[in-house]
Amino acid sequence: MWVAHIPVITERTGVSHDQLGGLLLLLGASAFVGMQVCGPMIDRWGSRPSTAVAAAVLSVVILAPVSAVNGATLAAALAGFGFANGALDVSMNAQAVQVERRYGRPIMSSFHGFFSVGSLIGSGVVAATLWLDAGVLATVAAAGVVGLVVVACAAPGLLPREHHEPEPVRHAAESDDADRRRWWTGVDLRRLALLAAVAFALMLAEGTAYDWSALHVVETFGTRESIGAIAFGAFSAAMTVARFGVDAVAARVGPVAVIRWGALIGMTGMLLAVLAPSAGWAIAGWTVFGVGLAGLIPQIFTAAGNLTTASSGRAISMVVGCGYLGMLAGPAVVGFISSRSSLSVGLIIAIAALVFAAAAAGVVRAPAGDGGGRRSGGMTH
Repeated sequence: MWVAHIPVITERTGVSHDQLGGLLLLLGASAFVGMQVCGPMIDRWGSRPSTAVAAAVLSVVILAPVSAVNGATLAAALAGFGFANGALDVSMNAQAVQVERRYGRPIMSSFHGFFSVGSLIGSGVVAATLWLDAGVLATVAAAGVVGLVVVACAAPGLLPREHHEPEPVRHAAESDDADRRRWWTGVDLRRLALLAAVAFALMLAEGTAYDWSALHVVETFGTRESIGAIAFGAFSAAMTVARFGVDAVAARVGPVAVIRWGALIGMTGMLLAVLAPSAGWAIAGWTVFGVGLAGLIPQIFTAAGNLTTASSGRAISMVVGCGYLGMLAGPAVVGFISSRSSLSVGLIIAIAALVFAAAAAGVVRAPAGDGGGRRSGGMTH
């Protein structure tokens, strides 16, 4: 609803492209803050209440950006919208890890697939309602009502906070507050940091497609903007469809192989796009790039959630937050490099990110005897 309405909102509020860039940074920063605030809440009360509250707030606060009348009100609206969106990102992924653990086999990629389906449906609805001149506020309000209804129906079925094994006896002076401050006790911090780094790299690569795929085809081959839009559409559609098939692959070969082969496929697609002799081959490259990236981030989020059950909220918030920073940084890095050479050269940063992800794929391997990992055939590969 927000992204598809950006042109309408910028026209209504009168913000320039430069101002919009700053506002998008504000949106990302507030989302990151929301993620970090939500992590400790999940560890204390579980992901069920935080998921329901964040989703309900997001369903209401989405009205704020489309109701803004100037740059100041839009900034305030996006700050609230970003915070709720960040909180929901962490909460729903923490809940998904818990559901997957209970389910007994990989399903995280399918959750992300439905997320992509929601994006496609939302943009389609906006396109149709704008064409019919149905009214922006009415469209977003209807979407908000749908969101609230979904929350009301789904919240009772979400899993409550898990009951952990009793902790070892500790000194009486050690309070619960002190324990919460030392949430990292027992957590493999090196593995957590590497998961965060891989998430940063993968979402950096993904962010290049969101911001540069269409422009790459238009600028490199001199095509019309409509042909450029096909490149992004092909990437998005390929990622959406592939996500529903990744879980079966992960159950068979394990998450390490999924990341290594997925990164290799993604690198092949980006190389094809960069070296393509025509727009058609470039679009094919972006499509292959989407297939390769489809199931990578779900493996990272699952591994982060299974690092620890007592503090999974904080672990996921750190990894998701670093991934989000990569999503914001990727397009900026590509822009910086391309301004000094060419866009095709700038896109090589995505290949470098995938090389790193493939090399570090072993970070998602569950430690031997780890009962917190996904308990299914092949999942410790």
